[in-house]
Parts: sequence; structure tokens; C-alpha cells
Amino acid sequence: AVVSTQSTGSFTCGLLDCRCCCDKFNNVTDKAPRDNRSNSIRTPRELTFPYSLPKMKAFILCIVCLVGVTYSFYIDEWLTENKEEISSEANIWVLLVAGSNGWYNYRHQADICHLYHLLTKKHGIPPQYIVNMQYNDIAYSHHNPHPGQIINALHGKDVYQGNMIDYMGDTVTPQNFLKILSGIQVHGGSGKVIESGPNDYVFVNFVDHGGPGILGFPEGELHVADLTRTLEQMYHNRRYKQMLWYVEACYSGSMFASSLSPDMNITAHTASNTEESSYACVLDEEMHVYLGDCWSLNWMNNTEAIFPELESETVGQQYEIVKKMTTKSHASIYGDLDIIYNEPISMFMGHGPKAATPATTLTNMDKDSIPSPDVMLDYLRRKLARTDNGEEARSLELQILYHETTEEKVQVLLNDIVFAVTGSVDKTQLIKQESVTRIDDPECNKAVLETFFSACYKRHTHPYIIKYITSLTMLCNMDNYRTEQIVEAIVRNCHYNSS
Repeated sequence: AVVSTQSTGSFTCGLLDCRCCCDKFNNVTDKAPRDNRSNSIRTPRELTFPYSLPKMKAFILCIVCLVGVTYSFYIDEWLTENKEEISSEANIWVLLVAGSNGWYNYRHQADICHLYHLLTKKHGIPPQYIVNMQYNDIAYSHHNPHPGQIINALHGKDVYQGNMIDYMGDTVTPQNFLKILSGIQVHGGSGKVIESGPNDYVFVNFVDHGGPGILGFPEGELHVADLTRTLEQMYHNRRYKQMLWYVEACYSGSMFASSLSPDMNITAHTASNTEESSYACVLDEEMHVYLGDCWSLNWMNNTEAIFPELESETVGQQYEIVKKMTTKSHASIYGDLDIIYNEPISMFMGHGPKAATPATTLTNMDKDSIPSPDVMLDYLRRKLARTDNGEEARSLELQILYHETTEEKVQVLLNDIVFAVTGSVDKTQLIKQESVTRIDDPECNKAVLETFFSACYKRHTHPYIIKYITSLTMLCNMDNYRTEQIVEAIVRNCHYNSS
């Protein structure tokens, strides 16, 4: 179609009518000036601009026309292929994970249940866009004096009823977690996965125990090497526009500090830095459990305090506020500290009705706080102090003795492993005193910790060992020692100590 016209001096053509333009160019070429000396027609190479202005105009117009048509073809093709992306609305997708089981870990599922209610009932995110992973052994546990209920604050309301749990029990695994995050179908559960696209916002909230370069699950661990690989694949496959992580776990900063590129449109806000525990808060004397985690309660408290004006606070502002509220650990932030940092939290947590009534805020965030690795032994000791049953008391005493003895054995074992690798008392002492600030060799860290947890002590049944395994990560960070050398030392020493 002719969209406009322009005169070349001797003719008029539509700018996109290429046949017309090129025909005129040929006609002008045939009328090239003659050489008076030889009475011959000059070749195009001999022509100069002053003698062939009409020809030059026609030639340029023809080239412009052809280039325009070519680009128009590719633009139309791109628009057709990306029509769905361009026209689709942005959605918020949420993945919630309580990665533990056991009554003494009550707080992890309480945090996630509470957040599920905030996101669905207050913030207006449809349940079909939320994937919820919990072991689901707390609400109806025989330890629960209020069957079917879970609370996240002293004298708080039940936050369990109304939770749609998509994956529970044995389906709560690190392998399933990575598949669900990537939009890959898994066996078991509801079958729901994060089906996000290039326009969508993804919010991940993970709550559990952690360690240097690991996040805990009921069975097994999520390693930083695997998480980083998955996030890079999601970025290259355009599985999101922006992604925000909130992670409540010990050493949670180590999952992102040295591996999360600021160019991947991901920001991670963590309860602790790379070298410390996160903390449990709000002790319930009746149930002998902590009802929540300090950092999680703080950020949810802040979110409820500003509700329904979630657009009024950015990710960066909430980070700064919660960092000051969290006094026991050092809340940290990683990744994109430019764009996402300045986005309102509503982009990831929903908007909610404009005329909503502010929710009741949580209280007593720092009451009776304790490092997460110490919660299990604290639970057993509190139960022992309150029991009147002689048989139960003897059982509790044996459990406490076993774990206290094991905690001492683990420290000696790790000292032996480090010495077996370094061959030096001085180096062994130096490594034991070092703090983990980075995971420089994620694959080594994965191989070494997997070996220790399988050959020596399981993390989820001995949570206190997390306080001492940093020396294994330090060995991986040093160039002097091979992964195979460290693994061999672990297997040899664990076999010796267990025989």
C-alpha cells in the first residue's frame, strides 16, 4: 500500500511502492548523459552527482524502500511471535515453603500459614497463583492442645484454617521445590507450579533451618549450587520480570552473597548474614514452642502496619525498617539493589482493597528469643522442667544427654577432619576460628556437606551441628585442598568414630 508520496524531480512514487521506485530508477539510468567527445553513453561508474541527480534520488528512494519493507517483515514476525507476551497482564506468583517438620519447629509452619492469610484474604492475591509447601504435621499433632489450630502470636487467632496446602509430607523436597519454581510438573501434591512468564512478578518466602550454602527441608538440603543454576536458567528462559526472595534461616545470606548476580532482576532479603543464626521468638509456655521467627514476625508486622497502603513502602524501605527491628541477627539484602529495591512491596505481595481496615499488628517480637539451632534442646529441657511423669522425665533426660554428648562429639570430629586435610594444628585452629563470608566453591560445598550429613550426622535430627560445620565450607574455599581429599577425610573419620 502507498502510505505517502515524495517527488524525485521527474516522478512521484509512494515510499513503500518499491516496484514503482525501482522502475523509475531504471528509466532514469537509461537517460544518462552522453560524452560529447566519443558520442557514447557514460557508464554508471563514470557518472558524477551533478550530472545524475534524478538517478541518484531514484536510487536512494529505492534502497530506502527495500530496507523498510525488509524491516517491516521482521517487525511483523516478532510482533506475531510475542503477541501473547505484549498483550498479557502481569501476574504475581507466590511460592511459600516451610521446610521443616517436628513439633519443636512449630514456628516455621506458623509463619507460612500466617503469610498465606495475609496474601489471600488481605492483599487480594488469588489462591491459584500461590503454591504452598508444608509438611503439615503441626495442626493435628498429638502435642497440640488446640487440634486443628496454629497461632503465630501469643493469644493470637488461628492461622491454619483456610490454608490450601499444595504439597505436604514426603513431597516437600528440595528437588520438587526447584521444579515447582521453574514451572515443571512434579509427582504428587496438587500439581500446581509457578507458571510465570516474562511479564510476571515472583515472590518466594522460605522459612526453615539453614547453614553455610544450604537451606533445610524435612529430608535433605537445598544447596546454593543447585539454586543458583535454577535461577540462571529461569532468567535465561524469561520465566519472570522481577523476583523477590524473603528467606528466614540461619546463614541465609550465604545462599546469595557470592552467587546472585545484580543483573538477573532478583533481590533477596534474608533474616541473617552469611555467618550467623537467625532467631526464634515468642515462647508459648503452654505448648513449649516458639510461635514465630523474629525476622519473619518483624517484616509481617511492618506489612500489616502499613496495610492497605502497600504501595507506600518500597522493598528497600521495608528492608531498612525491618533491619532496625531485628536486633538479634543482621538482616541482609542481595542481588538487584537498584530497580527492585525501589519497587513498592505491593508489586510482589498484592495490593488489597483500598478501603480495608488495618489488620491487628503482632506484638512481643523479641520476647524470649533464642538461636534457631538451639531450639530443639531448649524444648526438651523445658518439657523436662514441667513434667510430673517419672517415665517421661527419664526419657527426656536420656534424649537431652544424647544430644549434649553428640554436640561435643561433633566439635571433636570436625577438628579431626580439618586436621586430616591440612596436616597442621595451626591451620586447623585458624580455620575453626574463621567466619564464612562467601561460598567460593559451591560444588565442593555441596559434595562435602552431603557427605557429612549422610556419613556422620543428619542435620534435621541434629540441628545444633550447623553451628560447627562452617569449617568444612572454609576448607572448600581454600585452593590448597581438593574436594575428593575433604570427602575422603570425612568418610574415614566418621567411620572411625562410629565403629
